Amino acid sequence: MESSHLGTRPIGRLEMVSWLYMRLSGILLLVMAVYHLLLMHYGIGVENLSFDVVAARWESPWWRLYDLVLLVFALSHGVNGLRIVIGDYVRSDRWRFVFNTLLALVFSTLIVMGVFVIVTFEAAT
Repeated sequence: MESSHLGTRPIGRLEMVSWLYMRLSGILLLVMAVYHLLLMHYGIGVENLSFDVVAARWESPWWRLYDLVLLVFALSHGVNGLRIVIGDYVRSDRWRFVFNTLLALVFSTLIVMGVFVIVTFEAAT
């Protein structure tokens, strides 16, 4: 087993999958976020963004799916990065467990809330 440059913890399969996920999700996020930015800020125009524009866009299952995938990839990419930072800088196994558990709870809560909003959203008629 190899050890990380900052500690003696072993690097296993989870770390290899995490490393690969960061690269792949980063590329996908770059493409999705740039498209989102160009569409919302230049295609629609910042001055035209409103609840009604989002409601009209979310009438299409495609846009809901797009925003859902963007949400999941952005949150999971960020949380994975924070998990790596916690692993690098928190020396105590107990505190690392506490911080990773809190991170998992926050991640789970935000994912559930985001999915709930996207899936159940109905524009007021």
